[in-house]
Amino acid sequence: MSIELTDAAPVERAEEILTPEALAFVEQLHQRFAARRDELLAARAGKRERAAAAKSLEFLPETAEIRAGDWQVAPAPAALQDRRVEMTGPASPANMAINAFNSGAKVWLADLEDASCPSWPNVIDAILNLRDGARGTLSFTRTGADGKAGKEYKLRTDAPLAVVVARPRGWHLPEAHVIVDGKIGVGALVDFGLHFFHLAQLLIDNGQGPYYYLPKMESHLEARLWNDIFTFAEDYLGIEYGTIRATVLIETIPAAFEMEEILYELRDHASGLNAGRWDYLFSIIKYFRDAGPEFVLVDRADITMTAPFMRAYTELLVKTCHKRGAFAMGGMAAFIPSRKDAEINAAAFAKVKADKTREAGDGFDGSWVAHPDLVPVCQEVFDGVLGERPNQIDRQRPEVSVTGPELLDVSSAQGDNTEQGLRNNLEVAVAYTAVWISGNGAVAIHNLMEDAATAEISRSQVWQQIKNEVVLADTGETVTRDLVSRILDEEVEGLRTQVDAERFERYYLPAKTLIADLCLSEDFTDFLTLPAYELVK
Repeated sequence: MSIELTDAAPVERAEEILTPEALAFVEQLHQRFAARRDELLAARAGKRERAAAAKSLEFLPETAEIRAGDWQVAPAPAALQDRRVEMTGPASPANMAINAFNSGAKVWLADLEDASCPSWPNVIDAILNLRDGARGTLSFTRTGADGKAGKEYKLRTDAPLAVVVARPRGWHLPEAHVIVDGKIGVGALVDFGLHFFHLAQLLIDNGQGPYYYLPKMESHLEARLWNDIFTFAEDYLGIEYGTIRATVLIETIPAAFEMEEILYELRDHASGLNAGRWDYLFSIIKYFRDAGPEFVLVDRADITMTAPFMRAYTELLVKTCHKRGAFAMGGMAAFIPSRKDAEINAAAFAKVKADKTREAGDGFDGSWVAHPDLVPVCQEVFDGVLGERPNQIDRQRPEVSVTGPELLDVSSAQGDNTEQGLRNNLEVAVAYTAVWISGNGAVAIHNLMEDAATAEISRSQVWQQIKNEVVLADTGETVTRDLVSRILDEEVEGLRTQVDAERFERYYLPAKTLIADLCLSEDFTDFLTLPAYELVK
């Protein structure tokens, strides 16, 4: 074998996952598909530069026949017919995985990507937890500071568990602990390979299947690569063609112009598309970062899904999915309920209900929540629209017509750039990055579940404001490197009071250095998680 593992710290039960047979499959995936992944990643840069220079994107003329054609994706399997509420969250640690299985949601997006720090222990533990969950054996007992057993977590037996749809890492992320033919592994191929090898047949035997969410793609050619991987994997394990089903997150601006083509490439394996709102906003900033002030976004807290350019995106997504027989999945409700403040909860639950009501009314077939307490809120809304129907794919949207300029009209969002928005961005970016490099990919900050997507938009907004010399509406100050440095110092000093000294020194100061480098650099770094990975691998 030409696959090897680096000298990572031992991980308990890793030998159950890193079997010779599983590693041979991961090796085959790399040898057949890693080079194409590299080529597609390289192609992203040239396409972005052309779009920024033109200050526009367009629907591809070369794929017009696909958009005009009469075709449908494969019918959904029974286990995925009803997706009205989807719980999102990491698959490690085990107690969070159990809470997600038990949440009452129809589906659990078991996240190995934005809500997960891809440390080697987390990668292995996530696959173990998903396998043990599929076997019905997953359990966890919390150990107290005194060493005594505390709260026990077990899979519920009084109601169905959520159907798992796993999200592997995006194409850009490496896996430093897997070396194939002398090259660092591809995180997406490691995640998919280990999950599929160990769980595909087990899930089929359970009446479900190997289902995936595919993140951060930028073109239909990247979707074609995934489809070829799926076809090879099914053949490799002797599983019926078309068993794998994939839902694609439309969370990059170029992908919004290729929704139909992406579904077409995956059509025998496709399940639907999702409106991944935070990464979508981050992608707009990243893609048009040097295209001028007309692409400067207002404070992220001001950008709602009712902004015209966001409405264009979601309306097009619903129309595209239902035209092709695919599910349209709504965005994240990131609120985390407070155990102390009922007033905060009441206001937040009202906002979540309004957001889900808009989505259900627009034709979405289901939506995401980040906390089990939000499952009933989302379910009530979609129950009211769907009734006994599992979905509303039959609701076509022929009246929707969306143009390229409408998708790119970021100035249509109401709001301002403010000092408070700048402070919030810097605080969230540092606080989240500190938690990420400590090994946790999802954290509650100010009663919102923050993940890599929200940290990305936070730090990229700061860079964009410096680049365009944005004037803050509330103070009249111009955003400069000096101003950002001063506010960053102040926000990090505030964070110092919230954590113990050892944790602050170990995680928060390195996070501050990284965020300062990303925000103050002349050059834009495509992904926060790439330099952050150097601190955890």
